[in-house]
Amino acid sequence: MKMQGLMAGCVSRVELSVSCRSLLDRDLGSSSDPLCVLLQDVGGGQWAELDRTERIKNCQNPEFCKKLIVDYYFEKVQKLKFGMYDIDNKSFDLNDDDYLGGIECTLGQVVSSSVFTRPLELKQGKPAGKGTITISAEEIKDTRVVLLEIEARNLDKKDFLGKSDPFLEFYKQSDAGTWQLTYRSEVIKNNLNPCWRKFSVSLQTFCGGDFNKSIKVQCADHDSDGAHDLIGAFETNLTQLQKAGDGSPVEFECIHPEKKQKKKSYKNSGIIRIKSCKIETEYSFLDYVMGGCQINFTVGVDFTGSNGDPKSPDSLHYISPDGINEYLIAIWSVGSVVQDYDTDKLFPAFGFGAQVPPSWQVSHEFALNFNPSNPFCQGIQGIVDAYRQILPQIQLYGPTNFSPIINHVARFAAHSAQQGTASQYFILLIITDGEITDLDQTRQAIVNASKLPMSIIIVGVGEADFKAMEFLDGDNGVLKSLTGEPAARDIVQFVPFRQFKNAPREALSQMVLAEVPKQLVSYYKWQGWPPVKPRQ
Repeated sequence: MKMQGLMAGCVSRVELSVSCRSLLDRDLGSSSDPLCVLLQDVGGGQWAELDRTERIKNCQNPEFCKKLIVDYYFEKVQKLKFGMYDIDNKSFDLNDDDYLGGIECTLGQVVSSSVFTRPLELKQGKPAGKGTITISAEEIKDTRVVLLEIEARNLDKKDFLGKSDPFLEFYKQSDAGTWQLTYRSEVIKNNLNPCWRKFSVSLQTFCGGDFNKSIKVQCADHDSDGAHDLIGAFETNLTQLQKAGDGSPVEFECIHPEKKQKKKSYKNSGIIRIKSCKIETEYSFLDYVMGGCQINFTVGVDFTGSNGDPKSPDSLHYISPDGINEYLIAIWSVGSVVQDYDTDKLFPAFGFGAQVPPSWQVSHEFALNFNPSNPFCQGIQGIVDAYRQILPQIQLYGPTNFSPIINHVARFAAHSAQQGTASQYFILLIITDGEITDLDQTRQAIVNASKLPMSIIIVGVGEADFKAMEFLDGDNGVLKSLTGEPAARDIVQFVPFRQFKNAPREALSQMVLAEVPKQLVSYYKWQGWPPVKPRQ
């Protein structure tokens, strides 16, 4: 789960379709000739043009044919500006063209609403007549994958002392005629009749989506020194492979070209059997979000004594004269990305490890707004306000127990999972100084949660040794409960805040959220649930 640098790979590309209604009329004697330009905020008040549509002549209600293409990253807030211009000349520069209004929004807002309509503004607060803009998003990709099950029999023996150690390699032929590796199987030791494990490759990678493109399959004997010996090969294409299935495999002779030349009596070096070849649709994160999946965001804040007295400047809860601390920065930077995917913008927020009035009992899941029956805060700002209000009213204490708040969110996730649809996914953000007391119960809580539609993000503040947090992250192997039960999937992402002290604000949320799309997809794939409203 460690990311190489901070730039996660682009999750996908999105095409935006734009149409407008009731544009302002800037031309004498005829309607405007509109064009839409798309800009992205690149920081420091600068906007860069990403794309533009064609110009449509004399039209106040244009529906543009050219799509606007954007690379989409879940873990970033991508601020966009759509500008409408009346083009009356040939120049590319828009400064000499009449502005018909525009909007600013985030790409998250656009992809999470199936149709996004807003009134056009000439400048903030000044409407551009009755003009509106409508944007709809679609992901660009071939979402299909090919699933193969393959075995072989009577392969040639290549090793002097044992049998062969066979593995398979698949190649597709590029347009230039060269062979490009698309898949390599595992090695099966000492076996002339191997059965490889099922595998899947995206159709795009496997054959460029072309069912008749040549595919070369090689079977070789693995040698630890890397000098693998060819057992044999054959060529085919996806159309032929697809005939396999329903108990009728497709067989290919594995041919070694040199042996075939040397020996008249040579038949083959074994038979490769394609037991099944299926083509399935692989859904992406955007398929689920655009298909109606809501992302529910919950925050848990560590109010244990090890943070230090909030009134003291060396406490992690000390709010500096400019009104911030590491807890607040973490809430803002992660929350600002996630909030675009949650329609009601009501976020439950809890504290743990403090003595709480009126009884002054230690609580491990108290509502930040002191309202246990309705712990929801209005927007990220609501969480920040509740945190600032509660801080002087509670007594930091201990121990540091994570499991109650994990189990709290897990109960909601379990309830949602019973519906059997990809309609709700839960993200729990825990911000902590890392001194955990209930490690064994927390391990069990995470293992249980790994079977539910939820992800856990832990941000470690302060200078503590975060060994226990790194252990929960499970990067060094699968996390197991005390009884040895492994997590069904990796759902914890831990990030120490100190690595981001001097980095731009966005860096923390990118690092923390880059895994969420994979985790969400892995859960629904494991359950076999398609998006609620699959795209046609």
